[in-house]
Amino acid sequence: MRSCSKVLLTCSTLVGLVLTSCGGGSKPAPQADFSLSATPTTVTLLPGGTGQQISINAAPVNGIASMVSIAITGLPSGITAQPSTLTLTPGTAQTVSLTAAPATVAANSTVTFTGTSGSLTHSASLALTVQTVPIPTAQDVTTYHYNVARDGLNPQETILTQSNVNPAQFGKIGFDTVDGKVDAQPLYLASVTVGGQPHNVLYVATEHDSVYAFDADAGAQLWKVSVLGNGETTSDNHSCSQITPEIGIAATPVIDRKQGPNGTLFTVAMSKDANGAYHQRLHALDITTGMEISSSPTEITATYPGTGDNTQNGNVVFDPAQYAERAALLLLNGNIYMGWTSHCDIGLYTGWLMAYSESTLQQTQLLNLTPNGHAGSIWMSGGGIAADSQSNIYLLDANGTFDTALDANGFPTKGDYGNAMLKLSTTGKLAIVDYFEMYNTESESNADLDLGSGGALLLPDQTDANGIVHHLIVGAGKDKNIYLADRDNLGKFNPAANPMDSNIYQQLTGAMAGPVYSTPAYFNGVLYYAADGDSLKAFPLTNAQMALTPSSQTAVKFPHPGPTPSITANGTQNGIVWALESNLTSPGVLHAYDPANLAHEFYNSNQAANARDSFGNGNKFITPMIVNGKVYVGTQTGVAVFGLLPTTQPTASAALQHSAPHPPEHPPASPQ
Repeated sequence: MRSCSKVLLTCSTLVGLVLTSCGGGSKPAPQADFSLSATPTTVTLLPGGTGQQISINAAPVNGIASMVSIAITGLPSGITAQPSTLTLTPGTAQTVSLTAAPATVAANSTVTFTGTSGSLTHSASLALTVQTVPIPTAQDVTTYHYNVARDGLNPQETILTQSNVNPAQFGKIGFDTVDGKVDAQPLYLASVTVGGQPHNVLYVATEHDSVYAFDADAGAQLWKVSVLGNGETTSDNHSCSQITPEIGIAATPVIDRKQGPNGTLFTVAMSKDANGAYHQRLHALDITTGMEISSSPTEITATYPGTGDNTQNGNVVFDPAQYAERAALLLLNGNIYMGWTSHCDIGLYTGWLMAYSESTLQQTQLLNLTPNGHAGSIWMSGGGIAADSQSNIYLLDANGTFDTALDANGFPTKGDYGNAMLKLSTTGKLAIVDYFEMYNTESESNADLDLGSGGALLLPDQTDANGIVHHLIVGAGKDKNIYLADRDNLGKFNPAANPMDSNIYQQLTGAMAGPVYSTPAYFNGVLYYAADGDSLKAFPLTNAQMALTPSSQTAVKFPHPGPTPSITANGTQNGIVWALESNLTSPGVLHAYDPANLAHEFYNSNQAANARDSFGNGNKFITPMIVNGKVYVGTQTGVAVFGLLPTTQPTASAALQHSAPHPPEHPPASPQ
């Protein structure tokens, strides 16, 4: 008996939008639809900033062809979207940017993107965080030599250590090119919002009257402004080789992060107008844009009662053509303090000290240090006016008139303090409250051996063998002596002290082999001093007294003008002393030394093969600034940047492509 089976065959055909089976049955086709996505799903904003772009995509499902409209909801106060609405073609993404107003408060929220096409609705969400801008003041360098004591120490450097600062791991990693000489020390701020994005920012001022902001990590220029007035140029050099070939911004600016809407950089600039008139102006620039803030700039003018140089009708007149602002600016109690130097020793000039309000930019205090005499300028080779915790300020004055006739309290009868170490009260009227003058001050001034060629440093409290605490200041100038003075009793003037000034706390006669054109640095109980043509020397302090001879010194003897050292450390550990060979007519060299023994050199920029770390000729009175793992060195054409070398050198890294050109050579400047 045979048996058989039948195979049932089924089939279907697509007719319009209905599936029809061979057996006559039918069912609806899947509905056309879309899915909505937002990428990324989390965004963080800073007040005043714009976040990364958000990609919104309506992916088609089952062949949808109609457009999808997107609405944005859930934006917290202060947050805006650009664009505020979208219309998407399925499968083609569009981008949205979220921006936070400067006053936006910190918050976490969910932003919803809702897509609608006919009766279809889908949504995608985004987690949004608005966080406050961190202001890590420990990382900021807002003034010359790190602080108003001018001690040259950054004690919060955790990246550069004694073990990694060597030719194999450390070297030149960039060069920020600018339009003129960089005579001012660069400054640094962490986490500044520029163009809607946070940056660590390096601020650089030039003798071409420009101020730059660079990304301190990538080297990209964030902004540049010129502070020249319409039709103006920078000043000529007034036949003086001290600042040449042009004079613009010579002094280190100062920054106040709390002043103005975003923080303010203050700088003094010299210029010359189309009629040949010279100008000195105080400028206040927004740190995020470089734009002048309200009331900026201010024209600097002054008259002071006296019969000294350039007197008119019983007043000494400040002639802007006759001066340059070379000493670093000091910010103290809302005032910007500035001191004025001459062009070499040429012409009629006296010693001007001025203060301007940082909020109004109006002059608040004024003093002439030689109102009835001649000279007595303030320059300190670019060093800064110093200040103590009682709001007294300190400086070293250059060669000039000193009245050897004294009043009953030991002060000059005519108020002339040339060639002196000075302490001034800033409470109310600016006034000299104490001073020190060498016994042979007249002969030193006549020989141009001014104390004011060097900068002052205020030491932390020192305790002597009897347990007495001393508040000390140290300074040195062209006579090669180091003067350690008691800030509570500087010593005034004793013409009978020959051959040594017994009225001063301590004097190290002939401690340096050459004239001093620098500011010292201090770390772990040791002063580090350098001079023209001399080694960098370490002088320990024990029981509030300086050692009479150095405990160590460098093998290198530094050419003119000699280095101003800077020091980095992590607390009291991993100390490094940084110093520059920096001369206008020879290649600059960056050195790093062991503070415990200056004969031990960790690194210098001549060690690497093929001139890898060369940065062109040096510049005059340059102080290396070190922060956040990088060393910044001003040159004649820009700022050389040193740091830890990348393990793999990128071939086209933006951080490494702003390489240093060889700057033009200029004749060496003669000592003032």
